[in-house]
Amino acid sequence: MRDQQIISAELQNLGYALVDIEREAGGLLRVTIENPDYERLITVEDCEKVSHQLSYALPVENIPYERLEISSPGLDRPVKSAEDFVRFAGLEVDLKLRIAVGSRKNFRGVLQGLLSGDVHSPDAKFGLMFEGTDGAESQLEFSLAEVDKTRLVPVIDFKGRKS
Repeated sequence: MRDQQIISAELQNLGYALVDIEREAGGLLRVTIENPDYERLITVEDCEKVSHQLSYALPVENIPYERLEISSPGLDRPVKSAEDFVRFAGLEVDLKLRIAVGSRKNFRGVLQGLLSGDVHSPDAKFGLMFEGTDGAESQLEFSLAEVDKTRLVPVIDFKGRKS
């Protein structure tokens, strides 16, 4: 938690937002960033700038790592925070629950955003419209505590047409 707060503050000072922090084998610290306005894509130059800053800041703050990797969220961006579940309402996601609901943990469907409660409350409920095993449209209601992981389903347009 402390690492996340420090890294998030450093990113904010540089004009970026923290998406995720992952620790991997071999001491790899992976930091995923985005632009707060969500409009401009992250470039290699953005990653270099953040890497340079964190290479100095992390040792000062006694945050251990062997290798540092800075990246963008990518097309299959993780959906992690309550704000993300609201922001990406209407988009298709792959959602995995911690505990099965009706013998099923994995769902693909359209996020419905906040269904009940306050977005910052642990009992906030979010929704997902998905196709049930019988082919009928169903709605899953869940809290963030019930979610193992969620990612956007990539939308790729190779023809370059604008909608």
